[in-house]
Amino acid sequence: MKKYGFGVDVGGTTVKMGFFETDGRLIDKWEIRTNTQEHGREILPDIAHAIDNKLAQEGISKSEVEGVGIGVPGPVRSDGVVNSCVNLGWGVFNVAEELGSLTGLKVKVGNDANVAALGEMWKGGAMGCSDVIMVTLGTGVGGGIIVDGHIVAGFNGAGGEIGHITVNNDEIEPCNCGQYGCLEQYTSATGIVRMAKRKLAKSNDETSLRKFSDLTAKDIFDEAKAGDTVALQLVDDLGEILGSALSNVACVVNPEVIVIGGGVSKAGQILIDTIQKHFVETSFHACRETRFELASLGNDAGMYGCMRLVLE
Repeated sequence: MKKYGFGVDVGGTTVKMGFFETDGRLIDKWEIRTNTQEHGREILPDIAHAIDNKLAQEGISKSEVEGVGIGVPGPVRSDGVVNSCVNLGWGVFNVAEELGSLTGLKVKVGNDANVAALGEMWKGGAMGCSDVIMVTLGTGVGGGIIVDGHIVAGFNGAGGEIGHITVNNDEIEPCNCGQYGCLEQYTSATGIVRMAKRKLAKSNDETSLRKFSDLTAKDIFDEAKAGDTVALQLVDDLGEILGSALSNVACVVNPEVIVIGGGVSKAGQILIDTIQKHFVETSFHACRETRFELASLGNDAGMYGCMRLVLE
């Protein structure tokens, strides 16, 4: 008998929902709005309602459903307790228990970046590998670490928070986390723009970047590909900072592959090549052969990872 499951990736604006067969075939996907009013108290009831509607629509009973995997933007303990999701308005509570009681289904919970890594390992850029680091370069920098096929979540669910490795002890502007000199201050989409604005303010270098009134990370990579010297230097700076940080992480977990995802990864091969170059320069000899791949599941990685979480 076929078995089914749901992968639910909760973001600050929308909840991405996937209905799967347990072999990983995606039957349907859709989105619902993330209602963050009143400390996000309607988010889980809305998800439960969407699950019930989908099962009714497909004519499938809950006895045929293996469970629900849910990824959330915050630290998650192994017992399903979320340790504050600021973007959702959530404090500390047991998401697995609450969604389980609303749906009558088994629920597994994971951090959103961790489950994205699990998704890429299962059906994406790291398929066939069981030791994986995934880095998502977006507005911030997320990370997920998979060792022997399992997420490294850590004691308080903060395992894999690669974006908050300290890479600059002289930084004077705070990161969103409250610390200074975090990786995401330089290698996120906002980070490389921040580095560019600093560079442009301090020099009179001739560069096509000055023509952009509202400079974006995409602009920087596009101009680098076109040969602009300043843009190329900025991309190299990003690669040096991230490649060096990842070489340190690789010393701890020795991954087979490092997957780069998030909006910045759309820059493509220039990004991968630059990160890998600096990774090799700074890595321990036994880690130098680590492969680098672009994420291939895009915004669906979290849903796939959530489904895979159910099967663990």
